[in-house]
Amino acid sequence: MTNDLQFSWELSGSGWATCLIKDGSSERKDIVSYCTDALADLLHGVAGLYGPMPVQRFSFDLEPAEVRWVLRGRGSEVDVAIYRFPDMFTSFDAPDQKGTLVWASTQPRSLLGHVVMEAAQSVVQVHGEDGYRAKWVQHSFPIAALQDLRRLHLQHDRCELQEQCSRPVDRPRVGHEGRTFPGDRLTGIE
Repeated sequence: MTNDLQFSWELSGSGWATCLIKDGSSERKDIVSYCTDALADLLHGVAGLYGPMPVQRFSFDLEPAEVRWVLRGRGSEVDVAIYRFPDMFTSFDAPDQKGTLVWASTQPRSLLGHVVMEAAQSVVQVHGEDGYRAKWVQHSFPIAALQDLRRLHLQHDRCELQEQCSRPVDRPRVGHEGRTFPGDRLTGIE
């Protein structure tokens, strides 16, 4: 696995996340709103690449803009295209080509699955499920979607970091006073 693709998802305030994707030649950074279940949509979209539908679409609300990700599976490769629309309320059903292509890359599905899974794991490690809910406000952490992507990635990809993918990840719960509870774990394959 090369380190050509990097992805991060960081909660950056109450109801906001910073999403960054970059490859060896370009990057795209967006500040995503909690108006949609954006992290869950991302995880479901990437997990969908392991099923019979070769194209997966999901959108992030940037208030008011829309950023639409279009993932096109081609065997073991994925064409990633990100389109920007000026207003999500008027563009949600618009064809992809009506938006402006702001980032594109072709990557191995195994690498895309791995970096997205790793970024989501990092979010739950840092914030815990309760802390995520407190910051993201409208939606709970998408634990089932993360577990599903992990299961599919391990089952279908020859991940060079398989040991890292399948080991449990600490998942601290954060109490109302900001305390974490040691021993909480996010299990690997269910």
